[in-house]
Amino acid sequence: MSGQDHVGRVISGKAWEDFCDALKAAGQHVLGHSAPSTELDRAEGWRYLSRLTRLALESKLEFADTDFPGVYALSHHTAKIGADNPDNIYHNVTIDGTKEYRLFGKRGTVPYFSWGTKANRYTTDGTMSSIGELDSHSLIVEPDGTYEIILSQTRKGKNWIKLSPDSTMLLGRQTFLDRATEIPATAHIEQIDGPKHPKPLTAEALDTGLQEAAAFVTGTARAFALLSEDFKRKPNDWITTEQEHWIKIGGDPKIFYLHMYWELKPDEALIIEGPVPDCAFWNLQLDNWWWESLDYRYLPVHVQKGNAKYNADGSVKIVIAAEDKGVGNYLDTAGHTSGTILMRWVDAKSHPIPKCSVVKLSDLKA
Repeated sequence: MSGQDHVGRVISGKAWEDFCDALKAAGQHVLGHSAPSTELDRAEGWRYLSRLTRLALESKLEFADTDFPGVYALSHHTAKIGADNPDNIYHNVTIDGTKEYRLFGKRGTVPYFSWGTKANRYTTDGTMSSIGELDSHSLIVEPDGTYEIILSQTRKGKNWIKLSPDSTMLLGRQTFLDRATEIPATAHIEQIDGPKHPKPLTAEALDTGLQEAAAFVTGTARAFALLSEDFKRKPNDWITTEQEHWIKIGGDPKIFYLHMYWELKPDEALIIEGPVPDCAFWNLQLDNWWWESLDYRYLPVHVQKGNAKYNADGSVKIVIAAEDKGVGNYLDTAGHTSGTILMRWVDAKSHPIPKCSVVKLSDLKA
């Protein structure tokens, strides 16, 4: 599309009309793909599209200038993508892999801190391939607690993350054991040898941003709905232990991911139990059909290394149900009868697969 075409579309309002029409069409993913049609699940589906729209506009318009990049979050308390970790702070930066950047800030005391460059293709094929990675184990921190990371195609500086020409996103994760006491890292970014001032907004930037935002909403909703639909073939058990796919859609290579679709009757509980490996961190969380973590601000919907109750042999027992019977580590289904689960082993020496079983609530005794 030529620059003049973009001008015409913006002046006439066609750019906005097409954006709104694309959002309307994205509703097919709420109504299809075997998505549950309960009042709660359907309401969450429409809210999910509204949340994705907010995130898409942040990513594709507000923080889209790769000459003047900014740090934002594609998952947080009120907007979530892809089984977001309740124990994380996420950082996202829109970048251009042909340019070079300086990322800097204070390290803080958060136990696990990682950055990775990605080729973000959620708008097309639902993938986010990893290009370069750096985590807190290898990050060189100065005596005053500051750090600096260079992002470039060739190695530079004390800390370096690789870029490729198709790198479009920088993704950061801070993982907490105790948010009340640990100090989060800070993060700032600037282009190296970039222009001094940003250009005024153009019709092409606005029109392209709206088109990409709509594609992001549609592509993201489709990708995770299809995963949930696939998971339904094997409810209440781990769907796969293979890791390649999870890394391909944006996962951290140092994390071992276990996914599941769960479905329970009101009088049933899902028990997940097994050994815990030597690892930097682990957790298990409940998500809805759309792979949004349930509201961890108010309900016990996840358990992790720092707050879990352990058995005498170091193993854990996690009980997922609509009612707390005082057994093991209880997670509340929060009004849902089905959803998805993610368990993570972070930088683990081994990757045990916990046992899963469905029992009657009446059989659980403290």
